[in-house]
Amino acid sequence: MFIKKGALTIALLGFILVGSLQAQTKNGALTIEKIMRDPKWIGIAPSNIYWSEDSKKVYFNWNPEGNRKDSLYAVNADGKNIVKVAAADRRNLPTQFGSYNKAETKKVFEKNGDIYLLEVKNGKLTRITSTVERESNPTFTFDEQEVTYQKDNNLYAWSITSGQIAQLTDFRKGRKQSEGEEKDPQRVWLRNQQTGLLQIIKDREADKAALAKQQKADAPARPLDIYIDDKQVSGVVLSPDERYITYSLITRPKNAKVAIVPDFVTASGYTEDINTRTKVGDAQSTYEFFVYDTRLDTTYAISLKDVDGIYDIPAYVQERNKKASIANDVPDAKAKKPEMRAAALFGPIWSANGKHAVVVARSADNKDRWILKLDPATGKLDVVDRQHDDAWISGPGIGFGTGDIGWMPDNESVWFQSEESGYSHLYAVNVTTGKKKALTSGKFEISGPEMSADKKHWYFTANKVHPGEKHFYKMPVNGGEMVQLTTMPGAHEVILSPNEKMLAFRYSYSNKPWELYVMENRKGAKPKQVTSSLTEEFKNYSWHDPQVISFKAQDGEDVYARLYQPDNAKANGPAVIFVHGAGYLQNAHKWWSSYFREYMFHNFLVEQGYTVLDIDYRGSAGYGRDVRTGIYQFMGGKDLSDHVDGAKLLVDKYKVDPKRIGIYGGSYGGFITLMAMFTEPDVFAAGAALRSVTDWAHYNHGYTSNILNTPQTDSLAYAKSSPIYYAEGLKGALLICHGMVDTNVHFQDVVRLTQRLIELGKDNWELAVYPVEDHGFTEPASWTDEYKRIYKLFEENLKQK
Repeated sequence: MFIKKGALTIALLGFILVGSLQAQTKNGALTIEKIMRDPKWIGIAPSNIYWSEDSKKVYFNWNPEGNRKDSLYAVNADGKNIVKVAAADRRNLPTQFGSYNKAETKKVFEKNGDIYLLEVKNGKLTRITSTVERESNPTFTFDEQEVTYQKDNNLYAWSITSGQIAQLTDFRKGRKQSEGEEKDPQRVWLRNQQTGLLQIIKDREADKAALAKQQKADAPARPLDIYIDDKQVSGVVLSPDERYITYSLITRPKNAKVAIVPDFVTASGYTEDINTRTKVGDAQSTYEFFVYDTRLDTTYAISLKDVDGIYDIPAYVQERNKKASIANDVPDAKAKKPEMRAAALFGPIWSANGKHAVVVARSADNKDRWILKLDPATGKLDVVDRQHDDAWISGPGIGFGTGDIGWMPDNESVWFQSEESGYSHLYAVNVTTGKKKALTSGKFEISGPEMSADKKHWYFTANKVHPGEKHFYKMPVNGGEMVQLTTMPGAHEVILSPNEKMLAFRYSYSNKPWELYVMENRKGAKPKQVTSSLTEEFKNYSWHDPQVISFKAQDGEDVYARLYQPDNAKANGPAVIFVHGAGYLQNAHKWWSSYFREYMFHNFLVEQGYTVLDIDYRGSAGYGRDVRTGIYQFMGGKDLSDHVDGAKLLVDKYKVDPKRIGIYGGSYGGFITLMAMFTEPDVFAAGAALRSVTDWAHYNHGYTSNILNTPQTDSLAYAKSSPIYYAEGLKGALLICHGMVDTNVHFQDVVRLTQRLIELGKDNWELAVYPVEDHGFTEPASWTDEYKRIYKLFEENLKQK
């Protein structure tokens, strides 16, 4: 659907022509229709790569024939003999996930809701459960005599020798009613009257009580019945000595309001409502952490009240309070006593010798992350490491739950990732002495650390060579030389074989989509390409290899970008700046972009004489903490000024006409486009804002509260950061595109902005809506229509008349 302000005309998709512009190249090499077809025309890249347990085969999903769905394939470790796995064989394969015993000779895993035990050497498979209910999270006990798993939130243990199953926890919904308790006062009165007046009733009640007591004494031992009201059980973990069981209880807010997205195009013919999410600042879930002592048959909560920093007031709140004190002439001494901040505990993670446990705590405001040593017998917590950020805690290996964490070979130190240096690196800290050591360092980031089976080396991915390249490294376990194992420019997604002799990896370059490779696990080994996924049609076009450049922002920060230039670029030509989405995402890199449609569109624009710049602005991934948090309390600040600086670069260095620069992007990129068009109208002549956030107070809590805090505690940050407040500044031509069933950035966002633009009397904007599309479009017709409109916008406003 298409709405144009002024005429307010509506036309169905597919029945509207974009003027005389058919979005074709002069030589017919590329068209928007061709680019936006089902991606199968490119070729389907291999995915979901994993090794067989014996390291002899690599399994992967692939679709070289362009079928409706991918199939499972296998190839020998040397990269030879690719075969499609038969359906019967596929059903009998163990999953790639699971838990191993210490010697890695046995593996337990869940498949289709049942638990299996695999003998790795001979492939013998034992089915532990076979029920209609789902069993999950299997793992070996410390003594490896049993396998524990969860069913209906309770923990069970299966004996490997006897095959017997024991229930270890008994979580029950509701509240425990005391024995003989009667809540109704009238019934209580009647019962008391009966036992007081009639001896036979009194005697029978006494006999029943005595019998119940005897039956309880004679009954076999059962786990303590733990009543959880209407809370949700999570993270159930058995201690190595099998005495303690730790668990979390999650309380969902009852008063939170969930936003509704109406779906208009349905099979029923009726408009159907889709429940989506709350908005930022609404009530959130709360977390409690407990220890169940099976020997004492009791439970107790673990409190963070004595943890250093738990009462700290966030810096932005202190600043707000300070300003309020000055404005109201109220001394700081009269300020309200700090309260304990809400936080959640994750873990525990036990040492391999079973002697130590650590948990990870995260404050609900995400300003702090603690690694804490836990004594389950006393509930005592000791701070091992505290990571604090006045903005928010995140980064590779840090962002969620426990983050990447484990025990060093000495069983006295834990390893983890931290941005303490400004970049996410690997650290080890002794849980008793607190002595900490950086195992990696430098102006780069690492991700996916994995310790070798012999505990002597690390394997991980890092962008040490260049921010836009990802390579696989090997390093001594206590730090030292990082040996680079992969060498091809681009990115490598590496899976180490179980015997650690081989690497299987997906590799791609800027203009070469992902393919599967194998190579020996040694420096200098030659990689062997296994798959060839691209169609002849795709290979026949000479796709641009964009330059990855950098330039200095206004504040001196290095900003990286992809640059696409016409072969014979003319002075004073037009340019388009693309803004990637997500915020925390990297796109100015040397591997195949997840924005592959946009990449191809940029090739198309270059054919039409446009210069294209694709910027990793402030807030992007891959460049460390300061870039990541550069948008704190002001989205549309440095992230937008980076694009303004990019426009200046285009003019000064690449001779682009300053009056002929356009901008476009989706999601966060759509947000930046709106901010650019509203607040920098003299820089950008035209902009296409796709699936855009228009008011951050209407987005979700998890993402937005990290960056802008909450609307009720930091309203100025929301006002500064939301395009709807700046709509009056629109001068250039604006195209807005949005899916009507967008469950991420709701269609309501652009409806509110539309009303704002109407009230402001703006007439240089257009709105195209897509009735069946969510946040990420799926239909080629929608993609085609959207990008024809974007191209038309640029042609009409950036090309000289």
